[in-house]
Amino acid sequence: MTHDQSTFDRRTVLRTAAVLSAGLAGCLNGSTETGDGTTTPNDDSDEQGILRQVAVEGTELGVELGSEADVDRVNLIQPNGELFGTREVAAGVRQVSFEIGTAYDPGEYRILAVQGEETVAETSLEIRPQLEIVDVGLFRNNPDKPWDEVYGESETNRIQNSQASVSVRNLGTGAEAVLSLRFSGDVPNPIEKPRNHGLYDADEITVPAGESRDLYSSSLPFSEQFGDDGMGCSIERNTGEFSVLVGTRVSDGEVSHRFGIEYSGSDTVSDCNITITKA
Repeated sequence: MTHDQSTFDRRTVLRTAAVLSAGLAGCLNGSTETGDGTTTPNDDSDEQGILRQVAVEGTELGVELGSEADVDRVNLIQPNGELFGTREVAAGVRQVSFEIGTAYDPGEYRILAVQGEETVAETSLEIRPQLEIVDVGLFRNNPDKPWDEVYGESETNRIQNSQASVSVRNLGTGAEAVLSLRFSGDVPNPIEKPRNHGLYDADEITVPAGESRDLYSSSLPFSEQFGDDGMGCSIERNTGEFSVLVGTRVSDGEVSHRFGIEYSGSDTVSDCNITITKA
């Protein structure tokens, strides 16, 4: 897909949100991998490199040019070899950016500095999300989370005790969009196709590279009403396992993680002790 051209003369000093090393190709003016998802020139002068730094920040790819760089434009090439976009470089401009968003194709992107018809510098950057599920939290076990802000104070007992939050983090070099959240296995109310795709009050949630987000459920996975295949509380003890599945756009699939669970102390969900552990 080819994106429209536009001119950018903004951007503050670039910082990268990526926490993993980015894959780099050679640069005509020399560049090295810094280990934090950016590229920098090999020479000893920080100002002389044409492509001084390339980094992903949030949902943008930022390019910082050296003070002596004489280029007309910067081109961004997609992994499939097609042009993603072009940024004209006005006189005196040293930073341009491309809005990558959360609908990009993951892979190696090439950044070309062009003067006239000649490419005077080139480097590449691997842009790819890597989402992982970190933890599952319940209102009774994690009271410090903003449950009232999400579900409303009046719904604390009925709604908050039935819902769950799922913490995810992105260890990749590009942003990811979460599109769905569901629970399967030994929870009281497993639902294969939850309303609003399982996300409470959100159609999607962006997780930038190097950052974490809490996802809040809409499917009442810990409801008093057991589903046909659900597991509930017991005065003695019930133990089992359940899976959390998070649907993604960029990676185009579901990320999953299995947890162990124990119910004890009561035969009602509102009163029993629920302990969740990583399986």
